[in-house]
Amino acid sequence: MENNKQFSLKTKLLADYDLANDQDFVSGKRIADRLDQLSKINLTENFGSNRPGYSEGEQAAKKLVAKWMEEAGLTVKFDGAGNVIGRLAGKDDDLPAILTGSHVDSVPNGGHFDGVLGVISALEVVEAWKASGYTPEKPLEIIVFADEEGARFNSGLTGSEAIMNVYDMEQLLQKKDTAGQTFAEVLASNELSIESYQAAARNVDEMEMFVELHIEQGARLEEKGLPVGVVSGIAGPSWLQFTFIGKADHAGNTPMPNRQDALVAASEFIQKVSKLPEQINDSAVATVGKLKVSPNGVNVIPGEVELYVDIRDIYEETRDELIDRIVATGKEVAQNHEVIVKHVENTRVKPIPIAEENQQLLAETLKEFAIEPSYIPSGAGHDAMVLGLKIPVAMIFVQVKQVLVIIRMNGHHWLIVSSAYVS
Repeated sequence: MENNKQFSLKTKLLADYDLANDQDFVSGKRIADRLDQLSKINLTENFGSNRPGYSEGEQAAKKLVAKWMEEAGLTVKFDGAGNVIGRLAGKDDDLPAILTGSHVDSVPNGGHFDGVLGVISALEVVEAWKASGYTPEKPLEIIVFADEEGARFNSGLTGSEAIMNVYDMEQLLQKKDTAGQTFAEVLASNELSIESYQAAARNVDEMEMFVELHIEQGARLEEKGLPVGVVSGIAGPSWLQFTFIGKADHAGNTPMPNRQDALVAASEFIQKVSKLPEQINDSAVATVGKLKVSPNGVNVIPGEVELYVDIRDIYEETRDELIDRIVATGKEVAQNHEVIVKHVENTRVKPIPIAEENQQLLAETLKEFAIEPSYIPSGAGHDAMVLGLKIPVAMIFVQVKQVLVIIRMNGHHWLIVSSAYVS
């Protein structure tokens, strides 16, 4: 609680906010207040967010958003996968719905706009429509997807995969979190079940299109001096779990030539992985961001190292080529160090190109507001990537130093009407 008193995202957001941006019934103050309230849920000592999927923090954030949805006049439900769906009826409510939204879970010590901005911006659309008395031709659904980040099980996009029915149940049943809880047990702790998760699948004929707004998580828009950009494609991530198994021995009594040091082998592997993407193309990347050393003692030779490799590319063929090279490198390094290596693929998601017509729709909108369209591939994975497997999608990127206040729908068009600078 003391940390919450020291931190005010609202104050920072409104410090340089121009009230002239409050157009078409948009309220910058309301958006700043809601972002601030969400930021205080599981605020870390470093003033970041820590709301893993299916945690109490994520649940609290989803319930708060659901409350705001109901106050805005949406019909709200939690589905069997833990997603929150707020629906606004259209004039012709039998037409396929336009979907938007994002997520409110986070990585450890994550940012306060990642996912959350897309949810709050979408909700502000409804608030503005309500204030103006506008009813859209088609139904609108705002979705808060569960467990997008994957911090709980080292494999994300869980909620959107349930909706689109594109998951591997066998893999899900094998997953455990850091506390040793299985996926089924975690669902049960959220009053969900494997059966309810499966029942969350939607009929794609009910959905016309999904539009997601998200922080860029890069610096290209900032370098170009642009507040927003049009996403041209979404990289498909693959997460590989490697385990190097050597022999734990006493550090003082084991000669160097006689060692089977799992950490030395893993270290060489990590170095080689960092050099492989540039041999593929300019858009491929690979990252080792998490590892566990056992026994992890100062005077004990590491007998086992578990690590994860995050592999991404916007092109499926070259992404898969990079995966194959990394697996081959692991085997080669293990052989050279006389240790054993095992690997498991936790995630492999198909990269999604954004249709040219949807990119141009957003580009035309940007031009109406005197913003030069910039087309940017997304190296990060998003729920839009999962929905894009079966329905048309579009994405708007927001510069990391700007917060987009609102998008609104006019017929088939989503229009950007205002933005606010964040220091």
